[in-house]
Amino acid sequence: MMRLSCFCQHLSMDAAFKSPRFHPTASFSHSQVSFPFFSFQTQYLTVNKQPTILRCSNSSTISSTTNGNNNNMAGLPVKKKRKRYRKQYPGENEGITEEMRFVAMRLRNIKGKKVSSDSVSDSETDTENTPSDQEKEEDSETVKNGENGGDGEAETWSPTMEGFLKYLVDSKFVFNTIERIVDESDDVAYAYFRKTGLERSAGLSKDLEWFSQRDLVVPEPSNPGVSYVNYLEELAEKSAPLFLSHFYNIYFSHIAGGQVIARKVSDQLLEGTELEFYKWEGDVQESLKDVRKNLNMLGEHWSRDDRNKCLKEAAKSFKFLGQIVRLIIL
Repeated sequence: MMRLSCFCQHLSMDAAFKSPRFHPTASFSHSQVSFPFFSFQTQYLTVNKQPTILRCSNSSTISSTTNGNNNNMAGLPVKKKRKRYRKQYPGENEGITEEMRFVAMRLRNIKGKKVSSDSVSDSETDTENTPSDQEKEEDSETVKNGENGGDGEAETWSPTMEGFLKYLVDSKFVFNTIERIVDESDDVAYAYFRKTGLERSAGLSKDLEWFSQRDLVVPEPSNPGVSYVNYLEELAEKSAPLFLSHFYNIYFSHIAGGQVIARKVSDQLLEGTELEFYKWEGDVQESLKDVRKNLNMLGEHWSRDDRNKCLKEAAKSFKFLGQIVRLIIL
């Protein structure tokens, strides 16, 4: 009897310390906690929520939010970014020939003063996409006596017959070359400059024949003329715009500065005789105007880079022509 009593007591104690049993009654309520010999109540909170699923927001939602923010800022002043424009070259609005005219004017003047023959050296002539002060100085360094149009007004000079004949021979060599290239080339651009009324080679042939009949020795082309002709032939094969820059400036220089040379030579060497080189059929200014119009028309289709190169070739043209003009006073 005593053993049974102890066994029951032992069993009852084990049961008493077993895990309690929970009886939830509500989402937020009292729960009954029961043990074999005693019981008590406790409160607990049960969260009855559906699981939350995270996902990327719809783009339309973002847009609407952004638009809402923008609308809130609509009243604030908006600072616009300034648009930058390229600085135009002098004469650019009127055409490439006007740009080259400004080059010619710039070559005649450095800081408002005419350039003398000893002002700069030839070695600095080959020094490109906006017109900077440095470019202006570089272009000006191509100038020597008579290089702009060959008028030689920067210094007083006295022509010699021997030098004048060399000048005529080299001039004929140059005019023959540019007229032959334009006539024979298959490049469509050159077709606009045939039979312009400015051609000079025929008149120069007559003049040289006239001198030879007076027992004067007509020389062969000299180095300035040969160098320029070689340069023109290479340029004509490489680039029509660059060649036409020389083509125009050769005629322009002769018309603008040639009259000064004609007067000096006629008065001092030829006793007033007027050479064919300085005669034109019709109005020479009208003929030059037509050439200028055609060149400006073509120039509209050239890139700014090509036009810049044409301006540099214009400066080279005046340099080559100046070397030929200086033959007169040798």
